[in-house]
Amino acid sequence: MDDRDIDIYIGRQPIFDRQLDVYAYELLFRSGRRNIADVVDGDEATSLVIVNTFMEIGLNNIVGDRLAFINLTRAFVTDRYAVSLPKDRVVLEVLEDIEPDSEVVAGVRNLAAQGYRIALDDFIYNEALKPLVELADIIKIDVMELDAQEIHAHVEQLRRYPVRLLAEKVETRRDFDYCVELGFDYFQGYYFSQPKIIRGQRLPNNRIAILRLLARLQDPDLGPQEVEELISRDVGFSYRILKYVNSAAFALPRKVESIREAVVYVGLQTVRHMAMLLAMSQLDDKPAEIVNTALVRGRMAELLAIRLGQPQPESFFTVGLFSILDVLMDNSMEEILTQLPLADHIAAALLEHAGIHGRILDCVLAYERGEWEKISCNTLTMKDIRGCYLEALAWSSQIQRELLN
Repeated sequence: MDDRDIDIYIGRQPIFDRQLDVYAYELLFRSGRRNIADVVDGDEATSLVIVNTFMEIGLNNIVGDRLAFINLTRAFVTDRYAVSLPKDRVVLEVLEDIEPDSEVVAGVRNLAAQGYRIALDDFIYNEALKPLVELADIIKIDVMELDAQEIHAHVEQLRRYPVRLLAEKVETRRDFDYCVELGFDYFQGYYFSQPKIIRGQRLPNNRIAILRLLARLQDPDLGPQEVEELISRDVGFSYRILKYVNSAAFALPRKVESIREAVVYVGLQTVRHMAMLLAMSQLDDKPAEIVNTALVRGRMAELLAIRLGQPQPESFFTVGLFSILDVLMDNSMEEILTQLPLADHIAAALLEHAGIHGRILDCVLAYERGEWEKISCNTLTMKDIRGCYLEALAWSSQIQRELLN
């Protein structure tokens, strides 16, 4: 095997606690060779992800300071491939298709004795699994596979053990509320990226004000003076932008003391993006991960557009960033766009995923969800797309740390 012939998609999916703070990220991956028919087996895929995550990309660049859930195959559980990972940073996930025989139980017991956190994936209770339950720290229950009565029965059964319960594939707010009521500790799924729409609900005044500000900031005809005037109306915006521009991220030769100078030194588009991000972050009744998702989508879309040589790549940033406005505003995208006049091609990308902007947005969303078979971005390779994703993650982390906090 030649490692140069292998490439990997690496993504992540957030796992939330009961307060909707991110507790961990599960690493999502798929590997393959240049020859699509020559598929890499599960053991090799796990090895490649571990090598890429911990030795090349860096764990912090993917999950920040959160825990990482990593799926293990039977060979890793039974120690045919040694596991040597930072115990304080990972949760080792035993997949549901691993037969719980004596060799597997002994392997999990050995990992637990070394101090690793153990999670059991897609758990459906039966007596054969009892030895693994007694060793587990976290048990994941697929709430889409079970009805409400079955979920309740599993929770009652597992309350006898000192384990934390994680509800996975939580796709709606109703699912989330039900699982909270049952006593689940952690939640995984895309419910957090679904808008909570109440029929007939109008946008509150504070949200309309934010949309109007966003509309002005994304106007391509807005010049430096108008941008400066808009930002300067909010002392908090001005302070945070100047603080960020004067940080090590830009390494400017002199201290910048006004928004006008910031436009000169870092560019109008960069300052405009900063102000748009600050405006969206004012919606603080939402989980912080939603704004983080918007940042990653926007930057990844922009980077893909740059790789493809598209004109005005900043417009792709706007599409990615605004793709989550329905969630932030708890309203339909159609209603939001009546308050947010956008160029026709950007509106069509947001509503119908039309045009090149829509196709790049589709690529971003598929990568975000780990829907690898749906990923297609013109002539870009898997390596190109993964590179854009990882760069977007790093950029988002920096923005959150230095601009939004």
